[in-house]
Amino acid sequence: MRTISRLAVFLFSILMLPNAFAAPPAVAPEDRYIAVRDAAIEKSSKLYDAGKFDDGARKAEDTTRGELQAQMIAMLGEPARKGFAPPTLNLDTFYRGDQGFGMLDGLRFDAEIGKGGEKAGKGDGDKYVEPKAHIIVTTERLFARWLRAHKDWWDKGLKNVPQQIGAALKFEGFYTQAISTDSAVINFNSLPIARPASAAFTYGFLAGRTQSDIPNEVDEVFVSAEVNGKVYVAYGSIEPAVQVPACAAVRAGFNKRAEEADDKLRFNQIDRKAYDKLGDFRQQAEDAFKRCFTQRAPQQASFIEATKKAKALLDVAIGR
Repeated sequence: MRTISRLAVFLFSILMLPNAFAAPPAVAPEDRYIAVRDAAIEKSSKLYDAGKFDDGARKAEDTTRGELQAQMIAMLGEPARKGFAPPTLNLDTFYRGDQGFGMLDGLRFDAEIGKGGEKAGKGDGDKYVEPKAHIIVTTERLFARWLRAHKDWWDKGLKNVPQQIGAALKFEGFYTQAISTDSAVINFNSLPIARPASAAFTYGFLAGRTQSDIPNEVDEVFVSAEVNGKVYVAYGSIEPAVQVPACAAVRAGFNKRAEEADDKLRFNQIDRKAYDKLGDFRQQAEDAFKRCFTQRAPQQASFIEATKKAKALLDVAIGR
């Protein structure tokens, strides 16, 4: 029995010998990207907070950005798109204290033409022409990691991004966090866009942006899709903008009542208790306007045109 046991041990050792020299498991491309990105965030944030961010640190950031962009290009293998400039990394900053921190990891293609038909980008002097459209592409794994990192991104009491890809792409707060950190993206109406056969999920909507009040007209479309392990988010300006004058009139009526209530309080015609009982007319104005717009916008010719433009943008985004 002892001989058999030794023989078994010997044979087992021979069989396991190749594994002792086997290469370690390969690091996934997404994991390698995240490691480099997080190291850059840690380094830059420490330098900024210590007041030591100088030209040398800026050059180091540029080098890292170039490395991350190259990794992302290799990961995604996305072809060029006619009418769009070569892709750049969709990260605004590596410093945690910046407003633009935490945008969606991916490649961004910017249209070569801006609103009004001018060449997009920086022109003479300080003039900058915003590209008419943008396409952002990432992997499902990177998208899922981004969602987890933003699970509690906003302060308590504010709704944060859902943790499922489809639900996240329907949540207007996702677009504010992922691509538009300097202004809030407002979803006015979903658009009736048919899901392409290659897509597991598609969603489009009419949008406006604001830093205070909801705008009276809607001048952008957003469309997103989940296709073959990738997530595509495209957005662009539309002309003509979608307007519903009747809804603007509804809001104006509430705002007039708000001004009248403010005047009565200021001139002591009513006390604070009576004023508070009137309710927040300005919030009521915003709510009533959006309800009205959601109901009536689909009846506008400009809504049909916006839907066509969103569909065309989706086709370019996913390469149809």
